[in-house]
Amino acid sequence: MVSTLTTLDWLLVAGYFVLSLSIAFYFYKRAGKNTTEFFLSGRNMPWWIIGTSMVATTFAADTPLAVTEMVAENGIAGNWLWWNFVMGGMLTVFFFARLWRRSGVLTDVEFIELRYSGPEAAWLRGIKAIYFGLLMNCIILGWVSLAMESIFNVLFPGMTLFGQESFSFIGITISAPLALVGFLIIFVAFYSLISGLWGVAVTDIFQFIIALGGTIILAVFAVNIPEIGGLSGLQEKLPAETFNFLPSVGQAAEGFGVLTLSVGAFAAYFGVQWWSSWYPGSEPGGGGYVAQRIMSAKDEKHSLFATLWFNIAHYCLRPWPWIIVALVSLVLYPELDDSREGFVLVMRDVLPPGLLGLLFAAFLAAFTSTFAAHLNWGTSYLVNDFWRRFIKQDGDERYYVAVSRIITALLAVTAFLVTTQLDTIKQAWGLVLTASGGLGLVLILRWYWWRINAWSELAASLTPIFLVILVLLGVQVPGITDPFPHNLFYVVAITTVVWLLVTFLTKPTDSDKLKRFYRRVRPGGPGWEPLKAQNPDIESDGSLWPLLGNWAAGVVLVYMALFGFGHFLFGNYGYALLCSLVGAVAIGVLYWDLSRRGFDTIIEHDVPDPDPDEDSDPDAGSGT
Repeated sequence: MVSTLTTLDWLLVAGYFVLSLSIAFYFYKRAGKNTTEFFLSGRNMPWWIIGTSMVATTFAADTPLAVTEMVAENGIAGNWLWWNFVMGGMLTVFFFARLWRRSGVLTDVEFIELRYSGPEAAWLRGIKAIYFGLLMNCIILGWVSLAMESIFNVLFPGMTLFGQESFSFIGITISAPLALVGFLIIFVAFYSLISGLWGVAVTDIFQFIIALGGTIILAVFAVNIPEIGGLSGLQEKLPAETFNFLPSVGQAAEGFGVLTLSVGAFAAYFGVQWWSSWYPGSEPGGGGYVAQRIMSAKDEKHSLFATLWFNIAHYCLRPWPWIIVALVSLVLYPELDDSREGFVLVMRDVLPPGLLGLLFAAFLAAFTSTFAAHLNWGTSYLVNDFWRRFIKQDGDERYYVAVSRIITALLAVTAFLVTTQLDTIKQAWGLVLTASGGLGLVLILRWYWWRINAWSELAASLTPIFLVILVLLGVQVPGITDPFPHNLFYVVAITTVVWLLVTFLTKPTDSDKLKRFYRRVRPGGPGWEPLKAQNPDIESDGSLWPLLGNWAAGVVLVYMALFGFGHFLFGNYGYALLCSLVGAVAIGVLYWDLSRRGFDTIIEHDVPDPDPDEDSDPDAGSGT
């Protein structure tokens, strides 16, 4: 039943590449105008492009494979590793999207010097630009590339390139599949550096359509092969615990290696991880490339709807085709050493010619979309927050666009070299989440509590990294050495104590800096009372309670849509109806509250005129 790529398959793949390049060339001249166009599309992008671009970026080549591994280890409930981020995502929608757009910065790292004062703020900005833009970004791109190599290995076993099984590059031996990934990276870097964010985002639209449509087709074909016998047959062939959406106490299902998600792990995911840890695309406070997309929006209204659409599409549209294919792989390949390969094996063995090419193009789209977005995002840090801030401050916009294109190419090469040094992407998510445990609370509170300063964020950034390094060196730190996610309870507690002590042992941010930040961003809540008293003429966002209500309604809406569709698929129609009714109530609450308070007064503020001396502030950053 093994399918091979036919001429039709390769024509579909070639068509994908031609269309991607066509879009890139279309936006070439526009991207070259200035860095605001190159990185933020001139701050004129509509919500539906922004939101879809975010979803496409988070749909990487490794994502369906990772979901397959989660399902193999803990059943459907294993997806709580990332389902818990719904709550942080809805915080971004209602608490942070408007503030990011209002801040006027070019990157979320530039925000540091808009919010904090002193040389410590400059140091923090430079450190985070290198750490996230170069180091962390290359690791993420490395494991995404490694996933693409795994896909090539499964689809094309014994693959050669130009008649060779491996190549030597600057003393590094590179397999033929990894060399092919290198060619893909060259392609992605080329269209990214010529088209800027507009080209990346518009390309994301059709890449997402291909990727989502392809995985839906795969799920339909896979579940209906004779060996499975439809969704009902799938349920008969796997233990009942596999289909639990929530954790349960139970034994391993003999013969399948499926474990029930522990209550402790669920508590860590649902109660700690979503607000405490940094992860690309799910940062507490909406940082990273999510902030970049928000700041490219036409206005605050578009920023809110973009992030709302992103969260709905991210959690409600994408997961179930992946999960169904993962479940099918458990039946077809119960003895796999690497459960992640199951997804690609189903794709290879089930689909007929033509559709196999479409799915292969879908994986290429998922890979290139994520890689392009990370290149543009990482380059924005390295150019705006390192090169322009610390190396050359007096260049013109054409100079910085040229530097951006050069750094995009160099970043792509560096990411490929990192890929050659990675052995596995297993447990990579847990490592990243642990190494940022406790940072998230500072990223949230810096918007809503005046007392947070640069030392707070620096302490919260470095403490969990230090704890992880101790563990890697073999130091037995009680609790920290527990397996992920149970170690999060200890990492977050220690980090929180450290940054709180640092906050109160160091001086607050300069009062003039706080005043300028408050007048520009106008955050609500009780955490800015001293600034409210000093600036009675500024109308802030007021009470946070309505936003908290919207957040709760948004969380309920997404979970009800996610679980309601799952219950419908597996024939639990009573639960599906109940989820639909509760979700409809959540929609009603959101519509009623936003309509009652009025969109014009809530989310269409323009950035206010800065103080007369604000433009001369050397710490204000290039985007203000």
